[in-house]
Amino acid sequence: MIGTIDDHNRALIDIQVRRSPNSPATTITTWIDTPFDGHLVCSRSLSDAINLETLADTEAILADGRKVTREAFFCFVEWFGSRVPLHVIANDGKFPLLGTGLLEGRVLVADYSNKRLTLD
Repeated sequence: MIGTIDDHNRALIDIQVRRSPNSPATTITTWIDTPFDGHLVCSRSLSDAINLETLADTEAILADGRKVTREAFFCFVEWFGSRVPLHVIANDGKFPLLGTGLLEGRVLVADYSNKRLTLD
């Protein structure tokens, strides 16, 4: 997969998200967040736009250590040739966050001089 490094030095990559295995895919730009050990975080408005199924509230630990309750959703992500079922946590951020739960077993190279990101 090929991504970019934007003008604010954020490592961004597009992924395809589906409500169900056979529903139409929506391409979203995610910000790779290596301190986040989960899979995917997105805004409530994005989860509504894709019409994701609500699961339940879940506890999340923020970067500053605070524990908060967030809504969780279910989706399928196209990931290296497979449709992977995932729980998605809702937040209020601008970008969906892609965590290390999806990076495990992959090689991530962020080339800041050329503003290019590769994920194999």
